[in-house]
Amino acid sequence: MMKHVNHERLRQLRLYGMAKGLEALERLPDRGQLAFDEQLGTLIEREAAERANTALASRLKRARLRQTACLEDLDLRTPRGLDRGVVRELATGRWVKENRPVLITGPTGIGKTWLACALGNQAAREGHSVLYTRLTRLLDDLATARLDGSLARLLRRIARLDLLILDDWTMTELTAPQRLDLMEVIDDRHDRAATMLATQVPVANWHRLIGDATYADAILDRLVHRAYRIDLHGDSMRRTKADAASETPDT
Repeated sequence: MMKHVNHERLRQLRLYGMAKGLEALERLPDRGQLAFDEQLGTLIEREAAERANTALASRLKRARLRQTACLEDLDLRTPRGLDRGVVRELATGRWVKENRPVLITGPTGIGKTWLACALGNQAAREGHSVLYTRLTRLLDDLATARLDGSLARLLRRIARLDLLILDDWTMTELTAPQRLDLMEVIDDRHDRAATMLATQVPVANWHRLIGDATYADAILDRLVHRAYRIDLHGDSMRRTKADAASETPDT
């Protein structure tokens, strides 16, 4: 009876990790040989692990990463311009804490989005708030927010993110309202939070696609300065994987 009451009280207090830990302890044949401090320590560790896992799951859900990717699975054997030194540095996560941009460029299918999502996953695992979105979707959301009066609130929410990942950066020339909204986002985050861009458009073309020299200079100065740059090249990874799959003999 008392066991049942203890389990219920722990769940009522939302101490789900401790409840699971208590169930595990009760199944141990030698539990009586464990000191009280050892048992309490086990319960505390289970609760801490439960909360950490729940928080991570919540961060990953809010991040909306397009692909399930992690740096442990990064293919460094295929030649595509990945600098091992840069990858090792980014894997430390210091760039997020230092609010430094990361610019990933390269042709379609080369793995830009996958790498961006892997770095975003790593940042979330380290406790950072992350959001992945395509630039066009962000600009649409900002335009809608401007119309319904919620622009200031949306800009504050974006500014508070530890890491903002913008995929398909400057695929088309921006309109005047889009330039203004983008400038607000980039300026709010400059030297205050990390921003990552992924695009098949070379950096040399960004100025033209932003479309106004004054805005382009201001935006690019904030993004390119201090940025880690990864310029991928080579064959499409999607095509390479498809070819490898087609060549695999039936078993």
